[in-house]
Amino acid sequence: MKRKFEYRASIREVTLPEMLSTVHRFRVAGTIEATQGSVVKKIVLQDGQVVHAGSNDLGDSLGEYLKRLGKLTKEDYQRVADALVSGRKRFGVLLIELGILTPREVYEAIQAHIEEIVWSLFNWRDGEIIFNVGEPSAPQRVRIQLPLRRVIFEGIRQAPEAKPLVERLGRRSTIFESSFQWEDLIEIGLDSNAYRLLTAIDGKKSLYDLCSLEPLSAAENAKLIYAFQVLHLVRRRSSEDRLVAPQQVPARREQ
Repeated sequence: MKRKFEYRASIREVTLPEMLSTVHRFRVAGTIEATQGSVVKKIVLQDGQVVHAGSNDLGDSLGEYLKRLGKLTKEDYQRVADALVSGRKRFGVLLIELGILTPREVYEAIQAHIEEIVWSLFNWRDGEIIFNVGEPSAPQRVRIQLPLRRVIFEGIRQAPEAKPLVERLGRRSTIFESSFQWEDLIEIGLDSNAYRLLTAIDGKKSLYDLCSLEPLSAAENAKLIYAFQVLHLVRRRSSEDRLVAPQQVPARREQ
């Protein structure tokens, strides 16, 4: 019997972005299982990619996701639900067979649905994470490949609150310096605002100064800097910095 390797942590102790970044650095295949109360969400990782994600929350189902986007009517949803009862085919396959969506539309929907499940975990403030090391026992029939670093970056950027992230950056006087390779920026797909902020990190400006830069708000800048740090695009110049109190980051300035 093979020994099972797993890592357990509280979300209060280790953030999901930081765990995902570590997994990416070592290219470890495995499954992350996050639990909060009765809700369990899983992320399957292979070769530095997110290949699948799932949830036992009915609100996270593909059908509910498509209904929220307005891409699936209640009538079509019921047609697929009825077909599911009478057979073993997957929801996405039935969408194609019933002529509701094209194969391309189903693929894109599954991809966006997986991203939403993963990003929803970035909002959790408590719960438990278990990382089970090893190839998944049952490979998914539909293989979606989402670059993990891109998933981490967008997940942090879309987080509704900056406060928990700012607390992990340092004091308002903390100085950051760049530590990236140009290829990293292409893989992550930085837009002009994120790239402008990254190139402003010169080993001289403080966290306060960086968060004050326009055109983004202080909260948006703080989330980007945290993403840069998690992805090892920047690093603290000094290791002596302590955690910052949330009020030390400047509020958004009125235009």
